[in-house]
This record gives sequence, C-alpha cells and structure tokens, in this order.
Amino acid sequence: MKAIRIHKHEDTNVLVYEDVPQPQPGDGEVLVRVYATGVTPAELGWGATWKTKAGLERQFPIPGHELSGIVAQLGSGVTDIQVGDAVYGFNDFDQDGSEAEYTLTRPAELAPKPSSLTHVQAAAVPLSALTAWQALFDHAGLVAGQKVLIHGAAGGVGSFAVQLAHWAKAQVIGVDAPWNRELLATLGSDTVIDFTTTRFEDVVHDVDVVLDAVGVGDSIDRSWNVMKKGGTIISLAKPLSQDQAASYGVRAIFFVVEANRSELTQIAQLIDMDHLRPLVSQVLPLTQASEAYERKKGGQTPGKVVLQVVR
Repeated sequence: MKAIRIHKHEDTNVLVYEDVPQPQPGDGEVLVRVYATGVTPAELGWGATWKTKAGLERQFPIPGHELSGIVAQLGSGVTDIQVGDAVYGFNDFDQDGSEAEYTLTRPAELAPKPSSLTHVQAAAVPLSALTAWQALFDHAGLVAGQKVLIHGAAGGVGSFAVQLAHWAKAQVIGVDAPWNRELLATLGSDTVIDFTTTRFEDVVHDVDVVLDAVGVGDSIDRSWNVMKKGGTIISLAKPLSQDQAASYGVRAIFFVVEANRSELTQIAQLIDMDHLRPLVSQVLPLTQASEAYERKKGGQTPGKVVLQVVR
C-alpha cells in the first residue's frame, strides 16, 4: 500500500510517500480502508510518535491518527463492527497512523461515521472533538450557566469547545484573532476577544472553566486571576503547578485525550442534529503531506487540514 512515513525526527521535508507492507489485523483489531485523515502538526515532536508502549524506538513511523473510512477486514474476536461499515475515530499515537491507504485500529477507537458528513469532513472531527468533550465535561464538569474562557477558540480543538459549551448552555468567551470574530459568533461564542488589541484579563472575571487550546505564549499564566474559586483551568500542552492552583483555590488539569467509542457516538449524533460542525481549512492529497504540515504550523486559518486518501 501507499503511505507517508517520517524519515527524520521533526523534519517535514522528509515525510516520504512510499510503498509499505499493508498491515493485517490481529486478535481484536480492525483494518480500515482510510478515505481521509486529519493533520496534527505537533505530533511530529511527540515522544509517543517515536516509541512503542514498551519504550522502544520506532523506525519510520506513519503519522496521522484521525481517520474516516470503511472497515476492510476484522481480526478474530471482533463482533460489534462489520466489514463495509463507514467509521471514524483515531488510533494510538505509539503505533502506525492513518496517513496511509490502510490502518489498524481497535473497536473502542471507532464509531459510526456521522451520516451527514463526507469522509473528508469526518476526518477533522475525532481528535479535536474528543479533546474538547473530555476537557469540558469529563474533567471540568461544565454545566449550564457556567462561564467558560477558551483560548485559541477558532482552532481545531477550540472550535469544537465553543460549540459544545454553547450546546451545554454555558456562557462562552472565545479568545482569538480579529479575522475569526464572525466565525466564532456563528459557532456560539457569546463574547469574542481580539487578543491583538485586548488583554482578556482586563475584561474577563469570575470564570468557571479556562481551556487553553493554544499551548504557546503566556495566556495560561495570565488566566489564573480571572478564575472563580473552585473553578477549573485546563492545559492541553503541559502540566500546571498544583501549588499555584491551590493558592488560587482552583483545580489545574493536564490530560491527553483517550479514544472513547461512546463519546465519539454522542459527538456524531450532535453533528447529525446540527449542533456541531467541523471546520476544514484545507484539503490536500496524501502525496502532499509535507505541505499540509507546513501550512498548518502557521496557525492563521481556523479548523483542520485534511489529507484525502480516496477521491
């Protein structure tokens, strides 16, 4: 099969489109014919991309872990998925990913594809939407009426966080660039703050939940003072100081998203009910993977870059 493999750590110039052996599903595994896959630029620098669960170095890993496609083959013991099912989801970062014609997953990592979406649109959903869901509901326990501040609100995770918080009837404050103001208003932000002209801490206070979906800059460090006692501050990039959290009387959370079939199913239902929609900033063929990673690094366009494997 054709696939993208990384030939040098963190160097997108050596993402190589080449022939590799097609994997075969083992016990409890599912082989998916990949139709489209979402791009996560940061993964090229993640340790999990380069090591197995046992800590061994992996040579020439296949990146990309968000996928939408068709079930092609089942390993023994898989009974709740059928060959021919249209599915979406993501697989573990420490195994070969979905920037390939075929990839291996497990049933818990997959759910029925939202019927209202194309494969390209669906590939932009799993990692970002699950991260937003788990941040807001599993970790922060967001409920109606609470105030949530989202940094990087127009990004892959941020745009889903805005929509999910709006669906949950929270008060949503989105922080992003001025050219995304109208978009964020349509997604459900009650207030949009232009970070190029306004310091959010000058206009925001008594926030129940802060979600940093940017991971760079000092936004997270400036967020402590805007929080309500008992609130939750969530970082997706690095662990936060528990001592600092205690001094402010809030909870500080850092987590890595986990595949969850039940939550993927709920997200698909919300999409098909028009409560959520993915943002796809650009679609490129699999052969242009290097270009896709480079384009998304700039962070100027909302949503996700998607690689189309099957046209």
